[in-house]
Amino acid sequence: MENRVQEIIEQQVLTVAKAVEDKIDDEIAALEKLDLDDIEVLRERRLQQMKKMAEKRNRWISLGHGEYSEIFSEKDFFTIVKASDRVVCHFYRENWPCKVVDKHLSILAKQHIETRFIKIQAEKSPFLAEKLKIVVLPTIALIKNAKVDDYVVGFNELGGTDDFSTEELEERLARAQVIFFEGESSSFKQSKSQTRNVRHGANSQDSDSE
Repeated sequence: MENRVQEIIEQQVLTVAKAVEDKIDDEIAALEKLDLDDIEVLRERRLQQMKKMAEKRNRWISLGHGEYSEIFSEKDFFTIVKASDRVVCHFYRENWPCKVVDKHLSILAKQHIETRFIKIQAEKSPFLAEKLKIVVLPTIALIKNAKVDDYVVGFNELGGTDDFSTEELEERLARAQVIFFEGESSSFKQSKSQTRNVRHGANSQDSDSE
């Protein structure tokens, strides 16, 4: 019986290996068929992609991406969420748990330039806190396309303690698709039940849509 199981396993391994080998052979064959014109087209396409990414990166930087900044008015909040497609907003007060969040978001802001990272003092933003139903602090609002799409409330989703890692918070933000992260879980099914529109006034003409 054990020999039979071993044979089945070995056969499966060989099958997978053969499939991988065939795929590599196909890719090599495709490359060998390329002439100079094809290579030049691919090169030009790649250059255009790099140019677009550089332009997008410059635009993100001009909007304040790449750093973790505090905003001091509710009006600034609405301006920011209309200008950037992805915003992580920390509603805080002056206490230790919020300082822990600050530490991690400061790191992630530099690593994920595609997203705007901000903080706002909840007690000085009563209209916004009431509108978004901010009760527990810290609360991180995850905003996409000017809508609060998800929340990270306290540390319950991060192990329940203040010694969670930056990577744990990064993965949580990635599951909400508010940052780009190759390690995100493809099985994550995002709930839309708490989505609240935070558009204020006319639709912005200035967005960084993909």
